[in-house]
Amino acid sequence: MAHADIAYIEASWHDDILLAGRKAFLAELAKAGRPESSVEVLRVPGSYEIPLVAKRLAGTGRFRAIVAAGFVVDGGIYRHEFVAHAVIDGLMRVQLDTGVPVLSMVLTPQNFHEHDAHRDFFMRHFVVKGAEAARACLRTIELHERLGMPAEIAS
Repeated sequence: MAHADIAYIEASWHDDILLAGRKAFLAELAKAGRPESSVEVLRVPGSYEIPLVAKRLAGTGRFRAIVAAGFVVDGGIYRHEFVAHAVIDGLMRVQLDTGVPVLSMVLTPQNFHEHDAHRDFFMRHFVVKGAEAARACLRTIELHERLGMPAEIAS
């Protein structure tokens, strides 16, 4: 494989939790014979910044799929549901506008508190989600190849 054909965009907030998901994602791809070099990892300040980066990456024609990872929690200052809704809507718009599949690992827990029990729970949860996202990503790429991936992406 000459270049990365999967983009993985990760928010920086709660990076220890998100790192667990990314490691699981890459490990699951490796089990399927996909080297880590097949994934280009980009980190953004927060989840809100993910859709625009996804759109720019999709526009390059280099990626068969884009995976977005973020953890949007209630910080007590603003309604986190607004951010989560904007991110998910943005990701859907990117894939519909560009034809490049976008998978979401952007999670929004209803009640998250900065203590060890919640951090541990969500770190384990992101490990599961990372592996699930990798399998879904590979199945999605396969499906879109069967449907006829645009030539500039398939090469």
